[in-house]
Amino acid sequence: MNAFVYNLVLAFCWAAITGSFTLGSLFTGLVLGFAALWISAPLIGVDRLYFIRVFRATRLALYFLWELLLSSIRVAWDVLRPFPTRNPKIIEVPLDVQSDIEILLVTNLISLTPGTLSIDVTPDRKTLYVHAMFADDPEAEIASLKNGMERMVKEVFEK
Repeated sequence: MNAFVYNLVLAFCWAAITGSFTLGSLFTGLVLGFAALWISAPLIGVDRLYFIRVFRATRLALYFLWELLLSSIRVAWDVLRPFPTRNPKIIEVPLDVQSDIEILLVTNLISLTPGTLSIDVTPDRKTLYVHAMFADDPEAEIASLKNGMERMVKEVFEK
């Protein structure tokens, strides 16, 4: 059995012990189960890659929430200004991610961030077309997407 299944079992055990199957209780069980697995990993033979991936996925989620906040403020500010500063362009972002799930996650995270929208991926899956609302410097926008979202998604799925 893999570590994620162990963690889910521990979360449901926690919920059963507390007698509360709410999201908060299950989340608490996941956190406590994660800690228990971390401590007992050498004894039960849990792969350390699970803990690294959970850390990276959490970091990606926090990064996305930060980018979501910043871009929402930027778009709202531009909409409220008497003289907008937007300079929309369609940019070509070369992709380093290769699997379907990685490409899907990158494109969805970009589309969920206000001010950017994933348009299409080329058939060879090497380029992503993105509509950027603030593309004064397309190269800087490409670098930001590659060094941010794409790099973190790639790290989550590294072995």
